[in-house]
Amino acid sequence: MAYIGNIQQESFASFEKQVFTIVNSQTAYTLSHSVVNENDIRLVVNNVVQEPGSGKAYTASGTTLTLSAALVNGTDEMYCVFLGRALQTVNPPNASVGTAQLASTSVTAAKLNNDIISGSTELASEPADTDEFLVSDAGTLKRIDYSLIKGGGITIADSWRITASFNFTTQQTIDVNWERVDTAGMATIGSAMTQSSGIFTFPTTGIYLVIANIGFSSTTSTRYIESQIQYSSDSGSSFNYISRAHESINNVTGSTFANCTVFSYVDVPNTSTTRLRFRVEADGTSTMLGSTSYNENQSFLFIRLGDT
Repeated sequence: MAYIGNIQQESFASFEKQVFTIVNSQTAYTLSHSVVNENDIRLVVNNVVQEPGSGKAYTASGTTLTLSAALVNGTDEMYCVFLGRALQTVNPPNASVGTAQLASTSVTAAKLNNDIISGSTELASEPADTDEFLVSDAGTLKRIDYSLIKGGGITIADSWRITASFNFTTQQTIDVNWERVDTAGMATIGSAMTQSSGIFTFPTTGIYLVIANIGFSSTTSTRYIESQIQYSSDSGSSFNYISRAHESINNVTGSTFANCTVFSYVDVPNTSTTRLRFRVEADGTSTMLGSTSYNENQSFLFIRLGDT
């Protein structure tokens, strides 16, 4: 059937109900909303729908409801439903609008008040990984977990050193005197690396920047001294070089010093099988410097940069 004028919006229409308190011997009651006549309400007494009209169960005009017979308090119950008021509002009930309702109506940005955000509870800390955001994916509204969009940042930054100097000749794994830095003012971030006899295990998977700065001394001229990082993907059964650096010492008199820095980006796809170790090498007797009080010309840094 054709409709003249603007089409009434009924998507969120709901019929309003009024419950009456029965007064003995009373036939006139006050309605909470004005009506044209008794046909604008449905009256229910003791769960039975009453017939409206003069000479019937009730009449109504304005805010006055008139019964044809009085009811008894404590025995009878009565309520009415305002039939006409269902078409006079498009305001949805609280918590009644979901994705399906928005999709079937014309709710646009212009119809949203800014207190939707400002009036809501503020999150005063970093969201949990499972907290969700709304994003537009090529025009389609989707939800996404915070864990998928949060910035990675530096979650692990660990620092180790050798607590005492030791002498070595030819090639040697640094397998003794290790400690995680604990000097006041020095800091680490996140979970610690662990080591056993100089073989390091990573706390979590990821891409790491590994830096080894090693200080040497010698009382004789040394053609070369070398710092090495070696990598294992089979739990330490075998190692291969991933980074090497060389220096030399031209002794003048007494102890002469040199520093040799080596670094590499290290892929750790599996913490159960990935291992790392550091080695030193020289063509003569040399000393690797160490101290338990501070970094004595040597430090070993592990910085997690991101996911593998």
